[in-house]
Amino acid sequence: MPSSDNYESVVGKASGEIASFGGRDKTLIDRFHHALHTTPALVPLIVLVTAIIIFGLALGTRFFSPFALTLILQQVQIVGIVAAAQSLVILTKGIDLSVGAIAVISSVVMGQFAFRYGLPPGLAVVCGLALGTAIGALNGWLVAQMKLPPFIVTLGMWQIVLAANFLYSQNETIRSQEIAEQAPLLQIMGAKFEVGGAVFTLGVVFMVLLVMVLAFVLKHTAWGRHVYAVGDDPEAAELAGVDVKRTLISVYALAGLICAFAGWALIGRIGSVSPTSGQLLNIESITAVVIGGISLFGGRGSILGTFFGALIVGVFTLGLRLAGADAQWTFLLIGVLIIAAVAVDQWIRKVAA
Repeated sequence: MPSSDNYESVVGKASGEIASFGGRDKTLIDRFHHALHTTPALVPLIVLVTAIIIFGLALGTRFFSPFALTLILQQVQIVGIVAAAQSLVILTKGIDLSVGAIAVISSVVMGQFAFRYGLPPGLAVVCGLALGTAIGALNGWLVAQMKLPPFIVTLGMWQIVLAANFLYSQNETIRSQEIAEQAPLLQIMGAKFEVGGAVFTLGVVFMVLLVMVLAFVLKHTAWGRHVYAVGDDPEAAELAGVDVKRTLISVYALAGLICAFAGWALIGRIGSVSPTSGQLLNIESITAVVIGGISLFGGRGSILGTFFGALIVGVFTLGLRLAGADAQWTFLLIGVLIIAAVAVDQWIRKVAA
């Protein structure tokens, strides 16, 4: 047998080295981009820490104190809760312009059911939460089942709910003194307690717990993975066995429930039930989400980033106010941050592709 046909001898003489592929070493920019791609909340965290340090150095103990820092938490608690709801929707490549109206009408229902109809405060709160969930579920059904664009659906729902809010409440404000005397449960989210000079409210505690629970659910449960999958590519998700319609409806319904909790916290924050409160919550929630690094194109982002985004707005607002700057500087800087956040998201997507 010719030696060229003796396969066993040829294999025996073959090199035992493992195949390797040459590649360039990762640069610092490559590593930084990889960190941003795998940890979406990193950018808003860096911005938040930098802002706190700058204002702390510039203003000293007026800003960098337990009371001032926890005051920021109190100021952003409503926006933070609503932004958590907005985050869920945007992760599915949608948007909800009705979040603020849902929060307000839920608070109005809680107050009116307790005072106009004499229901026990606990039952009135449950009715408000149920209404918020129902409105959110209706949004989800119109988006998932009727295939209507989320922007159009929630824009129309925002107008409907806002009008219903004023028609039902008859522009009546329930004063804080009446609530404190007859239905203190409605104000419980505003209850304060002190820890080492830092002042917290139950609304702040609820916001932090909500963010922690949602972060765990989105990362470690099948439902959370389905949310990301639907936002990234709904057709591929459906082929993979994900019930896209059910996921979308559940996301919008949960967002409505969270907004209703925000309405309850709103009563505790301002003390009264007012149909004119929270009118800018939809814009403020989108601002927190975008600055927090959640992509408007869906499927990418972190609920922790949204939390940091809300805190960034609070830090700039309080810091500039303590510095005596014109309030318009706050809007200017936040506008710059919004554009920068979208630019960073586009850069990450482009390089990752």
